[in-house]
Amino acid sequence: MKPTRMIMALTVALGLSACGSVDTAMRNATTSAPGVETAPHAQPATRADMVLSVQSEPYAVTQINVTVPETLKVSEANTYFPNADIVWREDPFGNRHEQVQAIVLDAATRGAASHDKGRPVIVDIQITRFHALTEKTRYTIGGTHDIHFYLTVRDAATGEKLERPRLIETSLKAYGGARALEAMSRGQTQKVRISDHLAALIAQELNVRSLPAPAEPLRTSALSAN
Repeated sequence: MKPTRMIMALTVALGLSACGSVDTAMRNATTSAPGVETAPHAQPATRADMVLSVQSEPYAVTQINVTVPETLKVSEANTYFPNADIVWREDPFGNRHEQVQAIVLDAATRGAASHDKGRPVIVDIQITRFHALTEKTRYTIGGTHDIHFYLTVRDAATGEKLERPRLIETSLKAYGGARALEAMSRGQTQKVRISDHLAALIAQELNVRSLPAPAEPLRTSALSAN
């Protein structure tokens, strides 16, 4: 192989490798999201910050709040991988933010159902990405359902944050072509599979603890010494 062709081949190989890494999920990264208070001293929890619930007081979930910020970009483009935060097609055309909120709230409610004994808490979930399949992808090659969200646990009586917010990035294999049609015939729609996956994941997340939320910084006078 001539040197020029070898360089071109290596370039193509590296490009394919980069594309293949797009759907790799990373658990509890430390990036921030709109609407989440993550001061430098209060970064989202990492996996190393987690401990098993047997070492901690159990939670009794009394309320779940799901937020899907309007700042999240929605795409209706029927391409293989739209550049957007929200890609959802299985419900009729409408407000995708509200549709995603309903899906996640249903899943979280089922996931938290068994957490009914212990310290009463409120669970806040803020979606940062909800990427299901477009029609083109679903009926051809399939792909990955990619969902990211922050989970925050607060005391039900005081509203105090009990843990640092966790950034959870999860993915689920998405069927395509004949396999997608076969799954749909059994009632395993995208919505059902995603909801079941999130319910199991949230139930699991409520069995672990992150580092305690740091104390609120003391408020100081507007006047300060130079």
